[in-house]
Amino acid sequence: MILASHGLIASQIASFDADAVAFFGRVTTAGGSLSATEKAAVNTLVVDMKAAGIWSGMKAIYPMVGASSAACAQNLKSSSFTGTFSSGWTFASTGVTGNGTSAYMDTNFNPNTSSNANSKHMSYYSRNNFVNCQIGVNSVAYDQIYYISPNYYSILSSGFVASIAGAAAKGFVVASRTSSISGCITYVNNSNLGNDGAVATVNPTANLYINARNEVTGTGGFSSNQCAFASIGDGLTDTQASNFYTAVQTFQTTLSRNV
Repeated sequence: MILASHGLIASQIASFDADAVAFFGRVTTAGGSLSATEKAAVNTLVVDMKAAGIWSGMKAIYPMVGASSAACAQNLKSSSFTGTFSSGWTFASTGVTGNGTSAYMDTNFNPNTSSNANSKHMSYYSRNNFVNCQIGVNSVAYDQIYYISPNYYSILSSGFVASIAGAAAKGFVVASRTSSISGCITYVNNSNLGNDGAVATVNPTANLYINARNEVTGTGGFSSNQCAFASIGDGLTDTQASNFYTAVQTFQTTLSRNV
């Protein structure tokens, strides 16, 4: 009965990673469903991330599969940090698309209480050119910045001036810092844009949003991007970031939605 409720048979359970199977169960319990191709792609993603040594440092992974709010809200890594979608989203097999004016997903992840103090990353996979804020939060009059946007990629910097300027693009962006004395390194489609040089010791105290920025006085920076993947977790080395890109790009290619 349990296997049937998850849409799996015993032979599939045996071939899938246990963490992938647990994710499939959360999707089904929430009222969503996944195709056989989506399940295979998710399983390979989990296996590849474990082989690369980056799975354990993940806090939240949103594969954005299942073409429904119920499925796309689920965290692949664990039952924690299930997303909450506002109105204004479009769900498709290629990902989730905000309306650019009011749509956001609350990850229910608060950097101040849930992230490693000195080692952290965020990632976002966009299928169209970056518009406004892809994932972010700031608090205390913009002095505590934690977001990815088209021209500023910052993982915890004191103000805009410390961020790295980057041309608008699409694809996979990772922003990462790995120690208390390192700034934020940004990777766009496996290219290292450099280190912003900013060292900060404080975290924003509100939840991270996807396709918008959770601000001091409300929500802003609404993005109309189509999100096909996002993650939050510990910082990544250059090698880990490169392996992460390969794993995610393989995942997107299997689903025929890579850019």
